[in-house]
Amino acid sequence: MDVGVTVGDSVERLEATADDFVFAELSIGESSYVPAEAADSHLRTALESTDAELCVHLPFDQVVATPVPQLNDAIIDYLAELLDWAGTLGARKAVLHGTMRNPHSTGQRRVFADQLSGIAGAGDDAGVELVVENVGHQARGLPLSVLGDIARETGTAVCFDVGHAYMEDDHDGIERFLDEYVDLVSHLHVHDVRRRGDTHLPIGAGEVDYGLVADSLPDFDGTVAVEVFTDDVLLLRDSADRARTYLE
Repeated sequence: MDVGVTVGDSVERLEATADDFVFAELSIGESSYVPAEAADSHLRTALESTDAELCVHLPFDQVVATPVPQLNDAIIDYLAELLDWAGTLGARKAVLHGTMRNPHSTGQRRVFADQLSGIAGAGDDAGVELVVENVGHQARGLPLSVLGDIARETGTAVCFDVGHAYMEDDHDGIERFLDEYVDLVSHLHVHDVRRRGDTHLPIGAGEVDYGLVADSLPDFDGTVAVEVFTDDVLLLRDSADRARTYLE
């Protein structure tokens, strides 16, 4: 099991926090980190100086599927460009939010599945594993079970965000998803949350029972990204240590 840290769109944050982690997960595209020759040179230097591997998070705002075929084609083309770029930097995985224009439209779920297959195929071509993330607590996020079914149908790996699942459906949602789809989970986002709306807290500061998560993920050997919204390295290390204690 390899433990990394999310760094948002900031190479400077990567430099400041990634030293003790196997990889850094960088948000790319749109208003996040935009690939460019000068910026890429800085990024490569930062990865070398911290001895960190790279994972990426594809754009947050861009949905995966819409009712408009031309837009859907453009989405795949754009994400394929980002995946190809990520592959040139040796990125291991690319996280994609499981979103669509109307996640409650059952008629559009076939479109989402086709889009997901196309994007995952672009990742394969680039040598980057695509992992689709549960964001069912958000307005455009597919519900947990729907995301799991489509991921299984398309053979797509899952980034299971523990805090998101708790916000969507409490501990029951975490347990049900992992009972049914644990074999698809290749990547984890770990952080803590409180039902009142606080999210991305250090592990132990919220309400998530990570003992339950560990019981549902025996012998997990994928990648784990600490997604705690702080630059305090001690807090990040503590959450990483807690994640290892539970999952190892």
